[in-house]
Amino acid sequence: MNRKWKAAVWSPTRQVAQATEGEDGSSQLAELKAVQLALGIAEREKSPKLYLYSDSWMVANALWGWLDRWKKADWQRRGKPIWAADEWKDIATRVEKLPVKVCRVDAHVPKSQANEEHRNNEQAKRVKPLWYGGRWSKYKYGEAWQIDYITLPQTRQGKRYVLTMVEATTGWLETYPVPHATAWNTILVLEKQILWRHGTPERIESDNGTHFKNSLINTQAREHGIEWVYHIPYHAPAAGKVERCNGLLKTTLKALGGGNVKNWEVNLAKATWLVNTRGSTNRAGPAQSEPLRTRDGDKVPVVHMRGMLGKTVWINFASSKDNPAPGVVFAQGPGCTWWVMQKDGETRCIPQGDLVCR
Repeated sequence: MNRKWKAAVWSPTRQVAQATEGEDGSSQLAELKAVQLALGIAEREKSPKLYLYSDSWMVANALWGWLDRWKKADWQRRGKPIWAADEWKDIATRVEKLPVKVCRVDAHVPKSQANEEHRNNEQAKRVKPLWYGGRWSKYKYGEAWQIDYITLPQTRQGKRYVLTMVEATTGWLETYPVPHATAWNTILVLEKQILWRHGTPERIESDNGTHFKNSLINTQAREHGIEWVYHIPYHAPAAGKVERCNGLLKTTLKALGGGNVKNWEVNLAKATWLVNTRGSTNRAGPAQSEPLRTRDGDKVPVVHMRGMLGKTVWINFASSKDNPAPGVVFAQGPGCTWWVMQKDGETRCIPQGDLVCR
């Protein structure tokens, strides 16, 4: 029995869809066909740039950097031809002529989140840059990470630490709770959260803590060909990305916990998701104020109003007759907006003019 597949693309700006189907294929092949459809539409319309949203990690990672690696390796991996080589070759040829920015989004979300505001604010406006400028410009997605441990109140299961891992070129955050900050736990978490999901990195940065700087870590790094770089503990310029994410994560956990972090393990997954989907990711974090460059040189202005993160506020909509609603600010949104966690757990992106500090 032949397996049938169907690929479809939808343009939220033109409100049109296009589809194609075939046999002897899988859902993964359909994802590649959908990318080819989107490229075809952009080429016919002579679009200067294509913004592509997909729930496929395979598609996102390929366009974030795997295509270049495969091409340099003559479309082989470990001596064997890569899967769907013809489709990948076609895509690689076309993206050389058409700039493509890809954003990986969740296709399956709870109904409570599947409203118009969520779709607009959390998906359609979340375009991840392929590369940041500065000292990370020579790295591609997944090749460089900063890691750290944060300490939180001990849970009933004995968990007290969270290993935070930040992908250096995009600011993507991975988290994992552990009972002890040890070298062995560090190795196990890195294998599960980074190597198995994002590929083997070229560089990992951390502080000089004994859970990072020891013979066990050195051996594992050497066996995997990873350059492990140590910086001075709590030195913000060196560990800027992971330190900013640590601050955002703690603030978000506090907001989700109604003002405290006692139930942090229950809220960790959602807090990590909120940190990763905050605002436009081609802007600086809350502690920065300079514009960043995307891969093709676009500049994005950054506006930051300090002192709002973690504050309890009233949401006072000028256009609404409803009573002001209380909430906690946990992240900055695009422009002069802020992400607020309300008491019922709903998150909203609110203009600063509609917020009143308590």
